[in-house]
Amino acid sequence: MSRLTLPLVAVIAALAGGLATSIYTQTEPGLDATEVRAIVSDMLTENDAPMSVAEVDAATLHPMIESYLISNPRILERVSAALQTEIRKEDAVKARTAIASMQDQIYNNPDEIVLGNPDGDVTLVEMFDYNCSYCRSAMPDMAELLDSDPNLKIILKEFPILSQESVEAARIALAAHKAGIDYWTFHSTLFTSRGKITKESALDAAEAQGLSRVSLELDAQSEEINEIIQRSYEIAQAVGTTGTPTYILGDEVIPGAIGLEALKERIANLRACGSTICDG
Repeated sequence: MSRLTLPLVAVIAALAGGLATSIYTQTEPGLDATEVRAIVSDMLTENDAPMSVAEVDAATLHPMIESYLISNPRILERVSAALQTEIRKEDAVKARTAIASMQDQIYNNPDEIVLGNPDGDVTLVEMFDYNCSYCRSAMPDMAELLDSDPNLKIILKEFPILSQESVEAARIALAAHKAGIDYWTFHSTLFTSRGKITKESALDAAEAQGLSRVSLELDAQSEEINEIIQRSYEIAQAVGTTGTPTYILGDEVIPGAIGLEALKERIANLRACGSTICDG
């Protein structure tokens, strides 16, 4: 993300506070904090005009501060890490707002693929692509959660983003779900098969359960199927995710295959305190 590539700007901002004061008061003990701030402010202007981000360059740094940073390069790492932490916090707030505004689309849509206990006290949403290797590796986690947690509801959202084959397979999968297929068996078959998952792969798995290939291909092109997939794209855009798997649990968006124990911990926290992260 482009906003993570501005450590120099963040460093300058930090220098404008305590760090700059420390440097200058150590070398120029006659300066007070107000004078230090004025000096640093002058460093961020040119001809009395505020500088844009694009204009911020190492050459504009006061030689004393530049020398200090060169002698202490770990400062850049610490400030960059702090910047990334702040950005993650901002993203989490945006995601919570988006989840709240799309609560019904995420958790209560009647077209969703539901596994586990439909009346469970906790709902875990997984957005996945059948050609995602990380989704494939995470499938045993979902299987274990289904087996070990009788009060867990799992919603699977087709989120085909990796290829046209993924889109076609997702269409067949949704049509098969609409036809009343044993979805977990279908889901497991595709994720344990070899090679790229295509429309033919999905049709084979559905046909093995007695469904008609011709009927499925026709149903897969329906407007209803289009709307379900489009809704997944809209949810992803709203919560700020672009990859698979992505989990949504409570008011948290969890990108990536974080593993069984991390998922269990978040589920337990949600039950204990109403949030995936409990204070204390």
